Amino acid sequence: MSAKAAARKRGKPASGAGAGAAAGKRRRKAVSAGDRGKSKGGTKMNEEISSDSESESLPPRRPEEEEEEELEETAQEKKLRLAKLYLEQLRQQEEEKAEARAFEEDQVAGRLKEDVLEQRGRLQKSVAKEIQAPASTDIRVLRGHQLSITCLVITPDDSAIFSAAKDCTIIKWSVESGRKLHVIPRAKKGAEGKSPGHSSHVLCMAISSDGKYLASGDRSKLILIWEAQSCQNLYTFTGHRDAVSGLAFRRGTHQLYSTSHDRSVKVWNVAENSYVETLFGHQDSVAALDALGRECCVTAGGRDGTVRVWKIPEESQLVFYGHQGSIDCIHLINEEHMVSGADDGSVALWGLSKKRPLALQREAHGMRGEPGLEQPFWISSVAALLNTDLVATGSHSSCVRLWQCGEGFRRLDLLCDIPLVGFINSLKFSSSGNFLVAGVGQEHRLGRWWRIKEARNSVCIIPLRRVPAPPAAGS
Repeated sequence: MSAKAAARKRGKPASGAGAGAAAGKRRRKAVSAGDRGKSKGGTKMNEEISSDSESESLPPRRPEEEEEEELEETAQEKKLRLAKLYLEQLRQQEEEKAEARAFEEDQVAGRLKEDVLEQRGRLQKSVAKEIQAPASTDIRVLRGHQLSITCLVITPDDSAIFSAAKDCTIIKWSVESGRKLHVIPRAKKGAEGKSPGHSSHVLCMAISSDGKYLASGDRSKLILIWEAQSCQNLYTFTGHRDAVSGLAFRRGTHQLYSTSHDRSVKVWNVAENSYVETLFGHQDSVAALDALGRECCVTAGGRDGTVRVWKIPEESQLVFYGHQGSIDCIHLINEEHMVSGADDGSVALWGLSKKRPLALQREAHGMRGEPGLEQPFWISSVAALLNTDLVATGSHSSCVRLWQCGEGFRRLDLLCDIPLVGFINSLKFSSSGNFLVAGVGQEHRLGRWWRIKEARNSVCIIPLRRVPAPPAAGS
């Protein structure tokens, strides 16, 4: 074995060039190791002496890096976030449902309260102050009758008007277009029952609350029943011994009340085409009749000076006194209050619990005649918007007057005058309260005491626009 090999084997450095090369390698390794140590030491030193100012001087991080860090979430964190979001959505939905339930409960409570007040006859919605007086140019005039209009009714859906006149005809009008939808012509005298129609003055009409039946009464003592949609004659009721002057259906039923100049009140069942009973009590010709939902009706007794409430099941009556003249018209405001008009020029508000008027407006349409011989304008028609404080009256004073009923129906305050020339023989409010219909004639519906030549026999549709009431002071 050579000396070099033996030396390598023993781990001893070899002599000569080989030993020098090995020593150089070891020195380089040591230098590189020292450099690494210095580098590590420098880094450690930098970490120890780092300050805020140095950290601020570092370059800002890019938004993309921040978004990447925000997006980096574990599966558990994602589940937790989605669960919180779902719970928040459920909470919002429950809050919305609770608000909707509270709103519905308020509405239901309001409706129930109105129903209770309506049944008790104490409901009085305040709408009169919102009514704006219409201009004469806004009034629509429908002409088709040859003689004075005597009565009219409006269908429950406010789509059509039925008018009748002294020319013995009945016309069905479209409210929207003002056109004639149907005309029931005059029947020839002596042909009653053979051809549909009236052969004498039609004095009164009524329509059922479901709009199915129309009833009309005339001076020939007849009551004719019509199908309101087609104007087809269905039945003829006979039994009155004088002119039929008033008709009314009980709301929600097909029970019909009628009254006559024979001083009686009769009850009929239209759906069964049958007569029910007759009630007596008035001392003179009965001029008008009205009814609502209760099984009772009210009548204006004409010259006997009384208003009577007829309780049909008990076959009893309540008698009210207050007017000094002939009571020619009456209308129910609600189940407990009514308004009437007389030829002494007075308008009265009544409550069923008192035998005297709650309010009496004398000379409601003013006076006429020469000085010293003045007479009040007769009240020929009255109407009331159901369950509100709005009342309308008609005469031949060249205007229709709108009134507001005071609190508790103890006062009548004039709102405005609507110019209309002629006898206002009939007035009806629409169910919505958006318009008032007046039947105008040259003569009074019950006679020919005067004739106003400049008047036009027509049906007038008067729009009732509402203006929101001004807010209360300090609100």
